[in-house]
Amino acid sequence: MANGVLHLLVAWLATHLVFGRTGRADQTGALQALAAEPFGGALLWLVTASFGAVVLWRAREAVWGYRYVREPRDRRHRRWFAASQVVVFGVLTALAARVAAGLPAGGGGQGVAAHLLRLPAGRVLVAAIGVGIVVVGVVMAYRGWRMAFTEDMDLTEAGPAVRALVHRTGQLGSVAKGIAVAMIGVLVATAGLSYQPARAEGLDAALRALAGRPFGAVPLLLIALGLASYGIFSFFDARYHRV
Repeated sequence: MANGVLHLLVAWLATHLVFGRTGRADQTGALQALAAEPFGGALLWLVTASFGAVVLWRAREAVWGYRYVREPRDRRHRRWFAASQVVVFGVLTALAARVAAGLPAGGGGQGVAAHLLRLPAGRVLVAAIGVGIVVVGVVMAYRGWRMAFTEDMDLTEAGPAVRALVHRTGQLGSVAKGIAVAMIGVLVATAGLSYQPARAEGLDAALRALAGRPFGAVPLLLIALGLASYGIFSFFDARYHRV
């Protein structure tokens, strides 16, 4: 549910870019926007605890989970995915805790890219990481379009209308997330090829780059709609996910 709130906030901030407003349209910006609200500090600590709970749950899934999957190979793939989610939500937990404590959120991927570019073959390494991120985004969009997320959900108790809403919000949201991730990968790969670590930024930079393009407002709004759709889907996933 906390993940759903975060995606809705990012979607709202992304629409601000269309109208030229300031502010970060990414997870950091969403958490900072939440902190500015009444009782924002308490809400942020609740979000931090929620993301920490996801880390513990995904860690358990990575070791013992997905026993309902009969195919051993498929079960291994899902456990590896759960392990990757431990990393993702571990980063989100640390980020939420820093914002809740009033500390700087950090410099994103620029510092990491700068360090890697100083290594032998650093440009190739950063470019390869960027290409890998693009591949992850494309796979995410493809699996979302095929509604692979339903394999880890139990919708037997959901009515036809609810089931249709889960399918559409999950499909649109996953495709939009995949496109956003692929855009980040393009930025990272460009940073490696051009030897410019400042280009290795995250979602905010990717959305701003899209907003700066001719007619970029339309696809930016579509991505914002998709992120909002994924936020809504996250609430359904919290109810119907297999645990």
